[in-house]
Amino acid sequence: MRLLDDKIIYMLNTTIPTESFKGQVDSTVQCKDLFQQIKFVHTQREQAIMKCLNIAKERMIQLKNLRNNGDERPTLLKHLRNEQTTLRLLQTELNIEEILKKRTVQVYYERCRKFYKPSDVNT
Repeated sequence: MRLLDDKIIYMLNTTIPTESFKGQVDSTVQCKDLFQQIKFVHTQREQAIMKCLNIAKERMIQLKNLRNNGDERPTLLKHLRNEQTTLRLLQTELNIEEILKKRTVQVYYERCRKFYKPSDVNT
């Protein structure tokens, strides 16, 4: 799901024409389309991470409730620790996602600002 972010420089190089090809390609349309792709991919990834985060939270709450009701089985405690670790990893993933979004939008803006300025650059 991060392919577009990984290849943003390549995408921009293929989107924005060189001086010799400026007349053959509409850079405004190309930049607008690329921005829509970036926005869509970022939204999809954030939704996927949030869905996983919510599922992990629900599982952790269920396991905590079992533990609070007196269930002290070692397997339950192990599952609870695993869910807590998963929850922390997913929260870290959200932070990483934010950094990737900022980097991608910054690179996009530096190269496409002459051709297209989206109203919501902070995707």
